Amino acid sequence: MYSILNKYLFQHKSISIPGLGTICLETQPASLDSSTRTILPPVYYFRFDKYSDTPDKDFFSYLATIRQIPEYEAMRQYNEFAYALRDRINHLQKTVWEGVGELKKDQEGNIQFDSTLQNPFFLQPVSAEKLVRANAQHTLLVGDRERTSDEMSKWFSEEPVQGNRLWWLVALITGVAALLLIAIHFSSHGWNVESTGNQQAIHVNK
Repeated sequence: MYSILNKYLFQHKSISIPGLGTICLETQPASLDSSTRTILPPVYYFRFDKYSDTPDKDFFSYLATIRQIPEYEAMRQYNEFAYALRDRINHLQKTVWEGVGELKKDQEGNIQFDSTLQNPFFLQPVSAEKLVRANAQHTLLVGDRERTSDEMSKWFSEEPVQGNRLWWLVALITGVAALLLIAIHFSSHGWNVESTGNQQAIHVNK
């Protein structure tokens, strides 16, 4: 019986025992151990829920199919198995569920469960060294445009133009404007020394 129940437990992640509770298969995800620079594999273990002891409807169909018996007979046999299991716990104070764990009673009469599930041999820690590629390129989305990492690095490495360094640009524009005004003046009054003075005639009344 245990081998059949264990197959169902591993396939459906839980199995309920009438009058006792439910054994659930839990998984702890893989994790990173930064102190040893390793990735720890996922851990599988069984958890016991004493507040739920009603088998699923599909369980008796599964049991009947595996044992090739009617479903009502599967219900009868499983209830007898659960009764015998509770009886062994009551008399011996503990019993071993092969391949799963140990069920026992504490001093207050509550059912306790200790999982004996071991991780498969192929689930072992692996080394997790950080790999840094100095010249690796990747695409970044900047606003609505895609740019490469090299383009963004060059953009950030450029020294920003400070406000006090724009004086030469203002001086250049002012000089060009002054030269333009001088050229207009000489073109209107002639290119000689006299054109630099005041050309307005003054009439004196006698």
